[in-house]
Amino acid sequence: MSATIHPTAIVDANAKIGRDVEIGPCAFVGPDVVLGDGCKLYQHAIVDGCTTLGDNCQVFPKAVIGMAPQDLKFKGEKTCLEIGSHNILREMVTIHPGTDNGGGITRIGDHNLFLIGVHVAHDCTIGSRCVLANYVQIAGHVHIEDNVNMGGHSAVHHFVTVGQHAFVGGMTRVPADVPPYVVIVAARGTRSEIRMINGVGLQRSGYSHEDIGALKNAFMKLFSRRARTNGTAISDRVEAVLAGDNLNPHVERLCRFLLRSFAHGRHGRYLESLRADAVHRDSWTLKDEFELKVNVLGGGSVEKEPQAEAGAPHSVVALTANAEPGWCFSGWNGSLSGLENPLLVTLDKNQTVNATFLRDLA
Repeated sequence: MSATIHPTAIVDANAKIGRDVEIGPCAFVGPDVVLGDGCKLYQHAIVDGCTTLGDNCQVFPKAVIGMAPQDLKFKGEKTCLEIGSHNILREMVTIHPGTDNGGGITRIGDHNLFLIGVHVAHDCTIGSRCVLANYVQIAGHVHIEDNVNMGGHSAVHHFVTVGQHAFVGGMTRVPADVPPYVVIVAARGTRSEIRMINGVGLQRSGYSHEDIGALKNAFMKLFSRRARTNGTAISDRVEAVLAGDNLNPHVERLCRFLLRSFAHGRHGRYLESLRADAVHRDSWTLKDEFELKVNVLGGGSVEKEPQAEAGAPHSVVALTANAEPGWCFSGWNGSLSGLENPLLVTLDKNQTVNATFLRDLA
């Protein structure tokens, strides 16, 4: 069966239209668009740019797919958007193609559901069988793996990776990589925190009781309050889990994901370390050419101030931990440890210092 195109629709003669395609009133299809078999564009839907939709996709009214990315570095170069099959893009969804700086392609897998007002920015990669609820906002260069579920009005910082089978609660700010298999929700202030293993989602996806149990056991060793307050750095806790006997493959994937973010990530985002453009890094490289990296765990921040010490053989930086309301500073770990605040760090080698903040339950 040939395509059914409403007489008020505007479809460029160079667009490639598959079989059994339906294009509704006042819809627009640009010259470089490819629509797979069985696609349906509802009234006032727009698909433009170098955009490919796989078979049986649905684009609802006022969705805008494939228009130029919102990136000041974009200069009109031809970049693309590739969307797989059986995707549902509800009203007012916007998805942008890539940029030269990010590889030139935004990719979306199969069987995804994007609800009203979802925005996917340039150079993102989204897997398959994901659900993004109303007004989820995805910044540029984000990678969302398979089977991710995101609650309404959640927002993801650029260069973040969201691991497979993760559940992101509604209105959650996601500034750093989200490990696979976990539930992450909004906490006090602008923080988010990992609450539990996504047992319900994993069960629905066919994971065995043994696999879910192994992940829950690993969660207790990695993220529970007892684990966080025993003075052991998260990286050391991960290494301890990896060193255990009969390591479950899903637990190993969780741990490797965490180590990748710790060892190579910037600000907790692995993809940030791979970005092509030069940006300001939250690190110090002073006269010794040694780097000080500071990680914040929990609700707080760290101020860094170089100390002037005449004749000193190495640079010195003062770190001051400031807790947010409802949190308390519980100490430093990593290259240096203790409760001293401010903490003076002598840069005689590359160092990583973690500042840990815990909820004040008093």
